[in-house]
Amino acid sequence: MSYIGKKFPNINLNSVTSDSKESIVNLSKPPNKTLLFFYPMDFTYVCPTELHAFQNQLGEFERRGISVYGISCDAIQVHLAWLKTPISRGGVEGITFPLISDSTRILSKRLQILDEQDISYRATYLIDENGKVFYESINDMPIGRDINEFIRIIDAKQHNEKFGELCPANWKLGRKAMEESNAGVIKYFSIKR
Repeated sequence: MSYIGKKFPNINLNSVTSDSKESIVNLSKPPNKTLLFFYPMDFTYVCPTELHAFQNQLGEFERRGISVYGISCDAIQVHLAWLKTPISRGGVEGITFPLISDSTRILSKRLQILDEQDISYRATYLIDENGKVFYESINDMPIGRDINEFIRIIDAKQHNEKFGELCPANWKLGRKAMEESNAGVIKYFSIKR
């Protein structure tokens, strides 16, 4: 079931940061636009590469007013142990965005993103400041995400909100967008890119 254009589920979950600060998160009422990414498990293989990739681009998300949260079905205590494990040992030490625990799998079940072993797929949600989902994707376990694609999607959403223009295939910030009409399509294809 797709959540595009719908309110994100109203569920309170615990989160933790590397400085051991715990808080409750409910992304149906986010403080601003949010990127939430599910990953299968702490102390695994592709997952730390993704967390560090998000961390490396955190400044780009922040410049666009986007909060980033990672989430898995691991308990808070497991998140804390992983956050304190050095990268040289497969850990995610240095990650500064919060990690959410869905240990009861209440959110994963609602979103229908669990595999047959009750582990979440690599699902990603972009949520606006009103709690509505404007982007979602799900990857299989062995396939890591391209973090730059989420930045491109956010740029396109913000461009559309600001100018009312549509963002065609492969659009990137600074490129021509198009008017929402047949004339807009014709004009778009007539301009050299």
